[in-house]
Amino acid sequence: MRITAYRKAHFNAAHRLYRQDWDDKKNAAIFGKCNNPHYHGHNYDLTVGVTGDIDPETGYLIDLKILKDIIKKEVENALDHKNLNLEVPEFKELNPTVENIAVVIYNKIKRVLDERFELEITLYETPRNFVVYKG
Repeated sequence: MRITAYRKAHFNAAHRLYRQDWDDKKNAAIFGKCNNPHYHGHNYDLTVGVTGDIDPETGYLIDLKILKDIIKKEVENALDHKNLNLEVPEFKELNPTVENIAVVIYNKIKRVLDERFELEITLYETPRNFVVYKG
């Protein structure tokens, strides 16, 4: 029986959207106020969905404590209260858009999650702006 379990999390992070190979005028035109050279921050809300079959022995799809610990280690510890551009290795060369942040989170969780599970990341940058990534 296939089912999806979800775990919510939250982190705060600062970033600046820009490309080093573009001049200031083009960065400003494309990224607007998100191109602030002094950075800006968001209160990100994250929902992690894990899909698979219920274990007939335990009745669990996944022990949500395990999922909570994975999110804490791979996402919250790595991203919370960080300047994504300056402090997070994945964004040294990658523009930290909400789309790219979701893909990075997916990859960080997927590499430690049991391979029998499908993974879905929903990341809210604001209450009205969010992305969903399923790999």
